[in-house]
Amino acid sequence: MDSNVQSVRTILKYTYGLVPIVAGLDKFANFLTDWTQYLSDGMVEILPFEPSVFMMIIGVIEIVAGVLVLTKTNFGAYLVSGWLVLIALTLIVSGIYLDVAVRDVVMAIGAFSLAKLSENKFKART
Repeated sequence: MDSNVQSVRTILKYTYGLVPIVAGLDKFANFLTDWTQYLSDGMVEILPFEPSVFMMIIGVIEIVAGVLVLTKTNFGAYLVSGWLVLIALTLIVSGIYLDVAVRDVVMAIGAFSLAKLSENKFKART
């Protein structure tokens, strides 16, 4: 693999590995933001528990996704890409935080690009 392509892949791998881990951990601390604010009223109404508990569950999922990007990059990057698209769709449907939805779609494209670069790396080895 070309060294520039490998450099980009490495940067993307650590970005899409570490950022979900940090965001996931913050679902327990709310240092970066109050994550429950991103839940629509309709979502909060159907939850069988407090919104903060839901966000902690989301945090665990994000931590696992980040670890997967770092350890099984191809699979993990596809997972993070899909996760970001789901978050964006949820925000679009709720009609709130549309700027965040757009950002998440762009981030999903980056994660998808990492998955494709990792796929090529895997094919080159076989």
